[in-house]
Amino acid sequence: MWLIMAVLSALFAGLTAILAKCGTKSMDSDVITALRTAVVLVFSWIMVFLTGSLHTITDIGMRSLFFLILSGFATGASWLCYFKALSLGDVNKVTPVDKSSTVITVLLAIVIFQETSHLLLKLTGTAVLAVGIYRMIEKKETVPDLHNGKDSRWTVYAILSAVFAALTSILAKIGITGVESNLATAIRTAVVLVMAWFIVLIRKKQAQVRTTARKDLALICLSGITTGASWLCYYYAIQNGIVSVVVPVDKLSIVITVLFSWLILKERLTRKALSGLLLMVCGTLILTIWG
Repeated sequence: MWLIMAVLSALFAGLTAILAKCGTKSMDSDVITALRTAVVLVFSWIMVFLTGSLHTITDIGMRSLFFLILSGFATGASWLCYFKALSLGDVNKVTPVDKSSTVITVLLAIVIFQETSHLLLKLTGTAVLAVGIYRMIEKKETVPDLHNGKDSRWTVYAILSAVFAALTSILAKIGITGVESNLATAIRTAVVLVMAWFIVLIRKKQAQVRTTARKDLALICLSGITTGASWLCYYYAIQNGIVSVVVPVDKLSIVITVLFSWLILKERLTRKALSGLLLMVCGTLILTIWG
């Protein structure tokens, strides 16, 4: 069951990236994060009430709560960096760098959680995945269009997004022990919401919400719903499955993202990037089958 949930998480995450990219045309990345998080929070708490897990909130230990809060901060930082990167670069370039968090997470899971079964195959799959990510990261040999924000700064934000995303998975695995997964997601989302809106208020960007085009706002809300669905599936899988398997499967969302970016955003892959995507899929399958 946890493997199915990991696959569903990948599906919803892939849709999230495309919806968010389509909705960044007239919005600041910090504002996008804050609005999306508000939608995710409502969605996640609805799931808590539907599953009847609210009464278990008093059973959460201080250690679990501490790591869930840390995971929430890491998620917030990852989101802020990720959507800043999306606003500066192409989806096909930002997403592979962000997905490099998979390599970091798998290695950390091996060390911290002692997930060492089939270690050689697991390391092989991770290596293949890393090579695939490297081949998908390309730089256009063109002059940066600073007017549209298309320059190399997206790389820095995408790398930071990957680092914080890796920390998110590890911290969440520790914090979610003994906590109902839907409730854990809702608690973490509340932390992300506070962090996101704090940044919006500090930078005095709240007025931009009123000037946002309705179409872009609708797309951001839809991306919030898909994010919430992805999170609920992901943290169920994290709680009940093997981290070093769940994370790579979840990151297969890149296949969905690339497909939709080609169909909707008309972003094309070179042969090198396509070979990298295939390597990422192969590495993930190795981790899934023998992990």
